[in-house]
Amino acid sequence: MSTTTFSPSDPLTWKQADTDVHVATRAGEFAGFVEFDGAAHLVRDQRGADLGSFRSLDDARRALEDSHVPEPRPLSFTFTLPRALRRRPRRARA
Repeated sequence: MSTTTFSPSDPLTWKQADTDVHVATRAGEFAGFVEFDGAAHLVRDQRGADLGSFRSLDDARRALEDSHVPEPRPLSFTFTLPRALRRRPRRARA
């Protein structure tokens, strides 16, 4: 399994692997798939995690595409240095 991450701007490429299975790749790496079970389109990501079931193939593909968009980071956060780094350096004895 690849641990490579790709920019969300890299588009997914879709191929129909079987009558009821569509496979997505991103930059040549497996990104997930959609399988139609006769009632709904089931989506799984590149790790096999279930992303849900959808009525249409377009909705299922969109769900996989959206799953690759990183969550935005908070605009502000607090960072505290470890205690060892907060100490003042000792002065050399003369």
